[in-house]
Amino acid sequence: MENKKEWIWLSLLGIGDKKLEKLLEKYEKVENIWNAKENELIYIEGIGQNLANKMLKEEYKEKAKRCQDTLEKEKIHAITLQDVNYPDKLKNIYGKPILLYVKGNQEILNDFSLAIVGCRECSQYGKNMAMEIAQALSNNKINVVSGMAKGIDAYAHQGAIKGKEKTIAVLGNGVDVIYPKENEKIYYEILEKQGAVVSEYAIGVEPEKMNFPARNRLISGLSDGVIVIEAKEKSGTLITVDFALEQGKNVFVVPGNINSPYSKGTNDLIKQGAKPITSLKDILEEYIV
Repeated sequence: MENKKEWIWLSLLGIGDKKLEKLLEKYEKVENIWNAKENELIYIEGIGQNLANKMLKEEYKEKAKRCQDTLEKEKIHAITLQDVNYPDKLKNIYGKPILLYVKGNQEILNDFSLAIVGCRECSQYGKNMAMEIAQALSNNKINVVSGMAKGIDAYAHQGAIKGKEKTIAVLGNGVDVIYPKENEKIYYEILEKQGAVVSEYAIGVEPEKMNFPARNRLISGLSDGVIVIEAKEKSGTLITVDFALEQGKNVFVVPGNINSPYSKGTNDLIKQGAKPITSLKDILEEYIV
């Protein structure tokens, strides 16, 4: 791996794309940002005294160096915003990550993909639909993207693994942290089948509640459309839908039992204009794959 310690350092500091843009306006290269002085940093828009102090702490630079060593040992890719293999689909989304950590097959991130999302607590119907649709997509040369959470996400990955193509898991923690632990088998099967595990969070970062809504923008961002299978009225799944619409992606919905709480959110999406799907043809006809 080429030297990425400066990018890892900026990632650990929580520097987003807008602040990075301001820093690069002044310093041109991330290597120069690494060596920046306090009396320069505090006057850069969006930085200020507190973040400047954080940037000057040696502990973050040491952690970045250790992180790079671990990436090399664990064969984890670090793809920066300036790398040619940074996913095209993410370049124009709001809040694009400046660095992506990828375990597994980084080459598939630009392939045609559809996301499958839904609630963690799902019905047998939801489980069956997630697995069937994911396997059918996979058998039709479409990669499946999801978040490796319990419930619909896990079943979507399992269905894709049974098919012919690959699946991408976007995590709300480091790519070396398996969460939830019950999905350990899925994690390794994704990698064995030449899929990818992706995160904007550095290695070793444990899951935190606030990370998951943020990672949903990457699930939709890496996908060419989003399929929703079961969502409660106030489900976190609907956050992914909002990101998808903001990013101009198609949203497909599997209609559900009108008496089921797991279908309240999905059926409401249909009333709001999302496309209901009753067969794979409803999805495939939207795309030339």
